[in-house]
Amino acid sequence: MHGWRRGAAALATRLTGAGLAGARLARRVPAPWPYVIGLFVGAKVLLTLVGLLVLHAWDGVPGAPPPDEAVMWAQQRDVSGHRWISFWFAWDALLYLRLSELPLTGRPWGDFGFPLLYPFLARPVGALLGGDNALALLLISNVAFLLALAYGYRLAGLLLGDADAARRFTRYLVLLPTAFLFQAALTESLFVCLALAAFYHAERRQWLLVGVLGYFLAMSRSVGLLVALPLALVLLRQHDWRLGPRALLGYLRTGWPLLLLPAGWFTFMAFCRWRGGDWFAYQHAQRTGWGIEVQNPVPVLLGGLTGEPRDAARVWFAVAVLGVLLAGFRRRELPYLVYGVLMVLVPLSMGPAVYKSLLRYLLAAFPVALVLARWARRASVDVWLTAALAVVQGALFVLWLSYWTHMII
Repeated sequence: MHGWRRGAAALATRLTGAGLAGARLARRVPAPWPYVIGLFVGAKVLLTLVGLLVLHAWDGVPGAPPPDEAVMWAQQRDVSGHRWISFWFAWDALLYLRLSELPLTGRPWGDFGFPLLYPFLARPVGALLGGDNALALLLISNVAFLLALAYGYRLAGLLLGDADAARRFTRYLVLLPTAFLFQAALTESLFVCLALAAFYHAERRQWLLVGVLGYFLAMSRSVGLLVALPLALVLLRQHDWRLGPRALLGYLRTGWPLLLLPAGWFTFMAFCRWRGGDWFAYQHAQRTGWGIEVQNPVPVLLGGLTGEPRDAARVWFAVAVLGVLLAGFRRRELPYLVYGVLMVLVPLSMGPAVYKSLLRYLLAAFPVALVLARWARRASVDVWLTAALAVVQGALFVLWLSYWTHMII
């Protein structure tokens, strides 16, 4: 008995020592990384467990997957035999995987519907992983998600003024209705990471770095080119909105790196010309493949509200995002209001074809989380808002997992 007690005491001592060592190590890690890594790991573990449980529950249920999703279900199994990997691949993710594997030379290139930064990053990363481009896409998305949380924490600290608000912003970013897509093989995490990084360095007046980030931002999503406008508003605000010839020369000397954003999109157009013989091959591919025609977003918004119930539900999410952005507007944050409105209206300008993916595109409107973080200064509001966002995201995640992905993407 005494030997058992001595052994238990020794084990407790070792565990206590390990715990203290871990605490000391955590204290050495600079902020915001302990909080950000904990949030990232917590979201990853929770979503993985929920995903596996929901998929197991749907096994053998008649009508699961729905007939129009059966092909995608088979494609997911081809990606990986591990469900915790394969369920992150749906529709566009499978197209990104294909783009990451197509040879750059040889037969004519026919896939111009997507900007190529994300799938092309998977080529060298996949080579390092033994040719597993699917795993490479997920690795890129998750690393970008982690970096997005870190940049979001720092940016919110600058804009909202304290660490508590920065933590709330980062938490709400993880809890946005479709934020589980940050972990999928899609461009959302990369785009939001680059956008948050660009705004953070703009606020710190590091404009050359802003330009480099903006170049890749424009190559990640077509709307990235337009982020030059809210970034230019940050520059104007930093100089008290002065105008005139002398002021404009000063803006040009300081903000010329913003020209790298259109250069990024021009690079993609040059690729279209090189491989397809047409500078606007992406536009023609989108029109042919998805019926996308650039148009006034307001009629598209209003038409969706009175249309098919699923479309109306998606469009009401867009209305809610616009409402939060406008209700939380502050003059100093005009660049973020403009950015958020662009992230809503530009997708709607693609016409009714966008309804199916609207919930995904709204995820780029990160300033919503800034407004929510300011509104939730009271602990009771923070608790209820956190719970409400978690429930909404959970419901949408189940839709994703139960193969009704056309509600989400």
